[in-house]
Amino acid sequence: MRFSVKWIVTLGLLLWSFGAQAVLTIEITRGVEIGTPIAIVPFGWEGQAAPAQNISDVIEADLARSGRFAVLPRKDFISLPHEDKDVVFKDWRILKAEALVIGSVRLAAPGKYQVQFRLYDVFKGSQIAGFRYTVGAGMLRSVAHQISDIIYEKITGEPGAFNTRIAYVTREAPPGVKPVYKLQVADSDGFNPQTVARSPESLMSPAWSPDGKRLAYVSFEDKRSKVYIQNMTDGRRTMVAEFTGINGAPAWSPDGRSLALTLSRDGNAEIYVMQLDTRALRRLTRDPAIDTEAAWSPDGRDIIFTSDRAGTPQIYRMSASGGPAERLTFEGDYNARASYAADGKSITFISRSQGGFRVAVLRLDNRTAQVLTETSLDESPSFAPNGRMIIYATEVRGRGVLTSVSADGRVRQLFKLEEGDVREPAWSPYNRELQY
Repeated sequence: MRFSVKWIVTLGLLLWSFGAQAVLTIEITRGVEIGTPIAIVPFGWEGQAAPAQNISDVIEADLARSGRFAVLPRKDFISLPHEDKDVVFKDWRILKAEALVIGSVRLAAPGKYQVQFRLYDVFKGSQIAGFRYTVGAGMLRSVAHQISDIIYEKITGEPGAFNTRIAYVTREAPPGVKPVYKLQVADSDGFNPQTVARSPESLMSPAWSPDGKRLAYVSFEDKRSKVYIQNMTDGRRTMVAEFTGINGAPAWSPDGRSLALTLSRDGNAEIYVMQLDTRALRRLTRDPAIDTEAAWSPDGRDIIFTSDRAGTPQIYRMSASGGPAERLTFEGDYNARASYAADGKSITFISRSQGGFRVAVLRLDNRTAQVLTETSLDESPSFAPNGRMIIYATEVRGRGVLTSVSADGRVRQLFKLEEGDVREPAWSPYNRELQY
């Protein structure tokens, strides 16, 4: 099923007909055969009743789904150390583990827990990292993701992205009840979902601010498109665009002071930039074709966007201050919905390939494109902040689902709801306030 090219390019609106449960679960559908063998010992507990959150389980799941680690089965462990003095490296060399993680949790005060962990290089017999945290019960899962990020970076040399969030849209439609659309935010592994906004009409195009504290999105709750900004800290919602015609495709500037928008206030769908403190508008594109789906380069100098000015939807790049546009994509008759990797060296987008709409990546230095997926109805690709994974929406057996694929195409994961459709994913930037 596909809508007209014009409709996809301007708004990308999908009509859904299934209910939705709140929690996403992840299924690894393709992994890699080679990863760093790592042993994660169940964390020790000091106290009477252990906290409900099992930190070592979260770390194990994080590293397993990254595709960069081979997590060793716990049933093979010879010993279960929780302190540095109890580590016997020969036990782990026998299992051919290259890295070892141990840790413990104890009650530090009513409602407060102290979590500590150590990461070892087994062959060198030395500690690579070790940290201690004191947090409330509600932050234990976040701490587990932070530990996963540290382990990932120490071993791979690249930052992890486990302690981040994803935004997405669901539609709930119980029999005989008017559908309800929800904009939701969850941890990167689908846990801790929270409803940010709900509406009897469509919600779409969520976009994170650079500090991860605000979400811009499009709502049709009054039967016409409007752009809102939701403050994730205090819950305040602000409407920023309700011009005549299309108000869509918000994209934040890297400094968080401006939004690029698709507006048809002057009769044609064009790219505008709104200065948020003054609401001043500046029109960037001036072409009789449809220009939409803007995204800023990480350094703020350029904007990429989708345009059918060559007769079919293609990706173009122009200076954020305006001027001529340069065409970036030439392979195929449909390339749209592009966004940058955090390093600015590549973009991800949807490309029509072999009869299907699939996630692709384009290296900007040599203009080499690679199609990463094999499904046929992919939409809305969004890079993780470390550039290693891309989350996107697709259709499986008639249902909208979220899927992620590694930037090299070797690892794939399916985010599943028990029932219903989920669409419009957006991966958050790093939230530095959650770092300890």
